[in-house]
Amino acid sequence: MTIWLSWSSGKDCAWALHRLRQQGRAVSALFTTLNAAADRVAMHGVRRELLEAQARAAGLPLHIIPLPWPCSNAQYEQIMADFLKQAQSAGVTHMAFGDLFLQDIRAYREKNLADTGIEPLFPVWGQPTDQLAREMLLAGVSARLTSVDLAKLEPSFAGRNYDAALLADLPGSVDPCGENGEFHTFVTDGPMFEGPVNVEAGEIVMRDGFAFADLLTRG
Repeated sequence: MTIWLSWSSGKDCAWALHRLRQQGRAVSALFTTLNAAADRVAMHGVRRELLEAQARAAGLPLHIIPLPWPCSNAQYEQIMADFLKQAQSAGVTHMAFGDLFLQDIRAYREKNLADTGIEPLFPVWGQPTDQLAREMLLAGVSARLTSVDLAKLEPSFAGRNYDAALLADLPGSVDPCGENGEFHTFVTDGPMFEGPVNVEAGEIVMRDGFAFADLLTRG
């Protein structure tokens, strides 16, 4: 079993890594798409160097898939098809994802892998997200909100720690794990890491209906 894990930099994929290791399933590598023009994770706004710091903390190699900006759906699908061929050549048998309950996203991933010989894994699928959020915090997961959807949250949430106080402040309409896109996170510590990734929140930028916290390396 050779497993590569889809890595967005957020808490859900990090918890998926932890779950797989608990199950005795070793992850061989992480992979993530990057906006090539900005050199950042698109929806999270996370810098490449912070992704690389996370990969070092997890003790895993990181495969970065650069995407042009703007990127059409046809371009995206061709780039990902080429990446899957590379993964096949490398002997990958499974790809894991940190999806929680969005059935259309899961179906899309399953469809893309259907004819590749690579099987999808969803190690955190289906657990109630209020329960999952508490479980992650109790296990020592630390994270920062990197972006928030301004239609659902105030800009003051950008850059905040993902902790019990934040969960208490979330409106009832917002999923505790942000699975509907209400917010995105960057994991700084947890049982999946050998040590913390120290960051601080820099400038808060409003763009395209989102507030982004520009996380910077600290110390």
